[in-house]
Amino acid sequence: MTTTLTAGTTDTITELVERARAAQEEFSHYPQQRVDDVVTAAAWAIYNHDRAQALAEISVRDTGLGNVADKVGKNQRKTLGTLSDLAGAKSVGILRDDPETGITEYAKPVGVVAAVCPSTNPAATPANNTMMALKGANAVIISPSPKGASTCGLLVDYIHAELDAVGAPRDLVQYLPRPTKELTSELMRQADLVVVTGSQRNVRQAYSSGTPAIGVGAGNAPVIVDADADLDDAAAKIKLSKTFDYATSCSSENSLHVHASVYDDMMRALQKQGGYLLTAQEKARLRDVMWQHGKLNQAVVAQAPDRIAALAGLDSREARAAEFFLVEDDEVGPDHPFSGEKLSVVLTVYRFHDLEQALERIQRLLDYQGAGHSCGIHTRTEAHARLAADRLRVARVLVNQAHCFGTGGAFDNGLGFTLTMGAGTWAGNSISDNLSYRHFLNITRLARPIPPRIPAERELFGRYLDTYGR
Repeated sequence: MTTTLTAGTTDTITELVERARAAQEEFSHYPQQRVDDVVTAAAWAIYNHDRAQALAEISVRDTGLGNVADKVGKNQRKTLGTLSDLAGAKSVGILRDDPETGITEYAKPVGVVAAVCPSTNPAATPANNTMMALKGANAVIISPSPKGASTCGLLVDYIHAELDAVGAPRDLVQYLPRPTKELTSELMRQADLVVVTGSQRNVRQAYSSGTPAIGVGAGNAPVIVDADADLDDAAAKIKLSKTFDYATSCSSENSLHVHASVYDDMMRALQKQGGYLLTAQEKARLRDVMWQHGKLNQAVVAQAPDRIAALAGLDSREARAAEFFLVEDDEVGPDHPFSGEKLSVVLTVYRFHDLEQALERIQRLLDYQGAGHSCGIHTRTEAHARLAADRLRVARVLVNQAHCFGTGGAFDNGLGFTLTMGAGTWAGNSISDNLSYRHFLNITRLARPIPPRIPAERELFGRYLDTYGR
């Protein structure tokens, strides 16, 4: 493994940051093609199949979350999509030159980025953030979760090997091998920009660090199944998304809101996809297992369905063979914990008769948990999708898509590839879009004089004065 300072002191972070600054100063003089080579090097470090496999294996072994096959797919798919977004994008030198306004924009690095990453995606998230930071000619220091540190260390080893291949300094990408709250806090304080994905405690810490920060909100994605939805297609996509990597994604469906006219048919479609509908007694047992002392039990997070069944005493053959679990509910809030984020292959199902009323309940659900993040709808009616987007305080509304694959960017939608999705001021976030390389740029604007463009008074005040008088 790469030799990295481990002492839990301010001096440790200071030295890491100084090394990063020295590397970034050299990197800041690279032309666009050289920067892009460095970005591609970081991408290849995780995309290479043998490395993607090794990272997935160590991730599942040491975090106990998710499964190897899906993590391999995630490591490769997210990397390929992100690199595709970055390819050809201008991030060095002149970004835009507009003679009409007299403005020329110059890209400048932000400097040293502190990237705080979760245990749910200990390879894909740091790789994704690293690629975006490097695209802006920055250096990055990753603070992984304690359980994800071994995966992150192996990833950084792979990145260093590729940086050697392109002749770039290794200190452009570093990590904390034994992360602690104190070290992470000090890293946030000394960096030039902080990006936090995962723990809401870390997000709050980033915003109070005194350093410019980008943090993202918790997920708790509600998904609507409209009366005219293609039920088989919706059920297949929901199952694919909900079971992927055992629901480690914050974008996995957490609740379904199904129109009453198709409710029974949709439940049958979900059961055909491997869903198991719990009885009231089984739901009570699962609730007691999933929430202990008011908190989600980590023993069920991102676990295989048969393990959850065993923990909850779901002993029937059908329950033990299930690929995901369905629980019915009709209320939201702290007295109804199944309405919150579950990070597991458990899906709460609601029935609705009127879309307006469903949207009102969904907003209450999001206000309880998942504010600002996202919502989905399966429908053939464009007006219903537009109504959801108009009414809900969320950053994304996905139409007829597998939610966990679409919110963070997809090859068949226009959202940018990322594992860091802002949820806006609704969640106390500084952004409401998908994190991109442009969030890692400072921009200098050269402003030249142009012919004056002074508007006439009537042009600006005419309608107002005609309507309301002087």
